[in-house]
Amino acid sequence: MTGLIDPFNRSIRYLRVSVTDRCNYRCFYCMPSQGMEWEERSEFLTFEEMTRIIRLFTELGVDKVRLTGGEPLVRRGLLDFVEQLNDLPGLCDLSLSSNAHLLGEQAQELKDAGVSRVNISLDSLDPDTFRKITVNGDLQPVLEGIDAALAAGMHPVKINMVVMRGLNDGEIESMLDYALERGADLRYIETMPIGEAGITGTDYYMPAVEILARLKEHLGEELIPAKGGKGAGPARYYQVNSGPVRVGVISALSRHFCDDCNRVRLTAKGDLVLCLGQEDRVSLRDGLRKGFSDEQIKNTILHAIAHKPRSHEFNDDNSKVSLRHMSSLGG
Repeated sequence: MTGLIDPFNRSIRYLRVSVTDRCNYRCFYCMPSQGMEWEERSEFLTFEEMTRIIRLFTELGVDKVRLTGGEPLVRRGLLDFVEQLNDLPGLCDLSLSSNAHLLGEQAQELKDAGVSRVNISLDSLDPDTFRKITVNGDLQPVLEGIDAALAAGMHPVKINMVVMRGLNDGEIESMLDYALERGADLRYIETMPIGEAGITGTDYYMPAVEILARLKEHLGEELIPAKGGKGAGPARYYQVNSGPVRVGVISALSRHFCDDCNRVRLTAKGDLVLCLGQEDRVSLRDGLRKGFSDEQIKNTILHAIAHKPRSHEFNDDNSKVSLRHMSSLGG
């Protein structure tokens, strides 16, 4: 049993680490169209500081870490950082979330350094729609990045599609065919009201039940619930003809995923974020830079976990989630 148990008896074994708030894309539901201010680089944790914090989390029982952004591949020195983390004895699962624009050239090196699997954001297979969503993003490098991750032996490669009514919902079926053809897992995600951009994105909201109905109509009896279909994450999974590819639906708004939450998030600035949908956070950077001992930082972590909230407030009109941008949280 992990030493990190929150007030609702949930075991915290998963840490998502945002290595930067910067991104080479500007997806409209993730970043506001204007007024976005980047943090000063001096505000970011160094990779050495991140490694120390992650080591302390592993000593407290966390065994799963995902590197996120922004776009993590835009931060220099990431490969060396991955190698540092791979040497931590308590870390069993090191993964990456990426838009894959830069992944084609780095996939094999990342796999060799210790990244076992990758989640890739891909909201459209149509170059024009892709460009509209990402604000002038280029689809081709992303497709090449997905193929490179598969060729490098990352497993699973998960494609994440945020489904937006009237924008890309006509591609629900074609995205599934694309994933099946390559042997990649696929997750459809409801829009989430995080930050100004996220609230704008909910104008395109399409509930998971409609997405699933479309999938069942497309595949009929071939789509069946996966064994252990809920898993430790937010998605509910299905399989096609009991094959290896898993298809998931993440229903952030219509059916929350909080009861089994096993994760917290570390921002590039060193804030420990306890819930994606609430403001609760605790600075770990402050203690680091004041010279706290390992035990003092562990006590800060334990005290924070003791105040992890039960659930998000995405459906609460009085929520303060609009104060934060998804790009600084890593999803």
